[in-house]
Amino acid sequence: QVQLVESGGGLVQPGGSLRLSCVASGIIFRIYAMGWYRQAPGKQRELVARVLSAGSTNYADSVKDRFTISRDNAKNTVSLQMNSLKPEDTAVYYCVVDVGSRMYWGQGTQVTVSS
Repeated sequence: QVQLVESGGGLVQPGGSLRLSCVASGIIFRIYAMGWYRQAPGKQRELVARVLSAGSTNYADSVKDRFTISRDNAKNTVSLQMNSLKPEDTAVYYCVVDVGSRMYWGQGTQVTVSS
């Protein structure tokens, strides 16, 4: 079965950095787009960043120039480097893969940006 396991969340001060990682199993990782979504309290879940199988990326406007998504097909891993974090980045972050017929979600990792 498909499993996505996130790690790397935590508490960080405004302006700080965190790196999230997601290890995927049960899929042919290299052929699928991978993404990171987030959901803040009282808000809808939103796409943060996505990396296609060929490596091209796209980002939500709110995180452009601060976040970088990358993938390592040899390790079945997708990462999200988050710099210059702001309090409004506080949310649960989810790793996602869209295999066409459905999307699979990780369990989520909490990111809290606060002084």
